[in-house]
Amino acid sequence: MEITAYKSTRVLQCLECGKCTAVCPVSRYNRTFSPRRMIGRMLVTGASQLFDDSLLWACLTCQLCNERCPQDVDFSDLMKSIRIQAYQAGRRPVYSHSGVLQSTMRIMATGDMKQDRLRWVPKELKTRQKGDDVYFVGCAPYFDGYFTDLSIDTLSTGKSAIRLMNVLGIEPVMMPDERCCGHDLLWMGDEENFKLLSQHNLKAIAQTGAKRVFVTCPECYRTFSRDVPRYFGKPNFEVVFFPTFLLENIKKIPLKSDGKHRVMTYHDACRLGRHMGDYDTPRNLLSALSGVELREMLRNRAGATCCGTSAWCSCDSYSKQIQMERLRDAKSIGAEVMVTTCSKCSIHFTCTQKGPEATDDIQISVRDLLTVIAEECKL
Repeated sequence: MEITAYKSTRVLQCLECGKCTAVCPVSRYNRTFSPRRMIGRMLVTGASQLFDDSLLWACLTCQLCNERCPQDVDFSDLMKSIRIQAYQAGRRPVYSHSGVLQSTMRIMATGDMKQDRLRWVPKELKTRQKGDDVYFVGCAPYFDGYFTDLSIDTLSTGKSAIRLMNVLGIEPVMMPDERCCGHDLLWMGDEENFKLLSQHNLKAIAQTGAKRVFVTCPECYRTFSRDVPRYFGKPNFEVVFFPTFLLENIKKIPLKSDGKHRVMTYHDACRLGRHMGDYDTPRNLLSALSGVELREMLRNRAGATCCGTSAWCSCDSYSKQIQMERLRDAKSIGAEVMVTTCSKCSIHFTCTQKGPEATDDIQISVRDLLTVIAEECKL
């Protein structure tokens, strides 16, 4: 596996130019972490020498280094491959929140469990049990319960998505036994449970007879579009990122025109941006709203700084500094609202805003894209 990973990620083509370390958001604050040095160590001593190094889990796999590498070395995928080996050898990262989120994912990977997963769906929204279109919600139904102290509402994304689907004439299938997509487990090295989750979800989707699976989470989008096909082959359904579909049909959405002026900025989630290459869809949706002035942060699109934490692991003082830097980027351009497509980005930024390190220059409203769009719908 080690030699295969070296070939598939082009790590042997590394020029040791250091551009990866120069742009890495972790390296900016944690001087002991360097993608270039880690590659050098792997090539000299072998990947197994990194198994007991906590820096193996420090990488955010945000792909900013991939973007700048002149040799197209896929450092993020290399980290994932080495983590899978380390996990199989019994090593584990430092889990955030005492590992409760990882435990939940692994419980969902077991075959025999019951969920009351659809209680959050308002009765006025139209859904069904079988049909051509499935809405795969992801782990959002669990987040609000875990982070009650933050007073967040990640389920507003799901409610807004269903509402907008209904406006477009779609009554999505909601699966009562849907499980986590497995994104976090895979990127932290737990390949076995990722496979179990994928197999369960593929079977559940097949039972609905769906032709399209709508997702609103960038991580679910990445997982179903790239990782699931890599392990199980191309699925017999189309994976659709719902904001993309919404943009294609935005003229069918009755939007308000109240003339109110609002300054917004968009935060590029790394999974939607650098992983999936979609930078324009969220910006074009916001630009379609009346009275919205969209301003760009200094670091944007392919050069955007991520939210500083990945897969609920290694959340530390360096993560907080990355998050504060990003919030200051948004506040410094005079934006009133920072919009994102990723629930985890919203959670991480809100956590920092309410933490002991919070200052006035990081206080800005953090909103979900679909929630913003739905609130502008006349219905």
